[in-house]
Amino acid sequence: MEFSGKVIAILPVRTGVSKTSGNEWKVQSYVVENHDQYPRRMCFEVFGADKIDQFNIQMGEELNVSFDIDARQWQDKWFNSIRAWKVDRVQAEAPEGQQPIAVDPVPPFAPEPAPFTASDNSATDDLPF
Repeated sequence: MEFSGKVIAILPVRTGVSKTSGNEWKVQSYVVENHDQYPRRMCFEVFGADKIDQFNIQMGEELNVSFDIDARQWQDKWFNSIRAWKVDRVQAEAPEGQQPIAVDPVPPFAPEPAPFTASDNSATDDLPF
């Protein structure tokens, strides 16, 4: 799944140690708001110090976030997890070396014909009216 928008919040990093493996873990959450008429927000997390550093998400950036949704149970309650696996920056400008194509919104008009005058109706006119 994907969601695009602007980063409006960066939450503090959470760390811990896995009970099963004893390895340390690190996760950071971010909030992105889209640009619809009625904006929606999504809070997603990036798991792992390497991914947090790789994505290097900054406040105010426009992102396209690819994510997975999963649910887990803890003490008879269910919790959703939205975990990003890919983050792309949205480019607002044309790529380097490419110029935007200029489009004329109004098509060109043909010149107006000269107004009709009585002298234009000559005797050689063979029309019946």
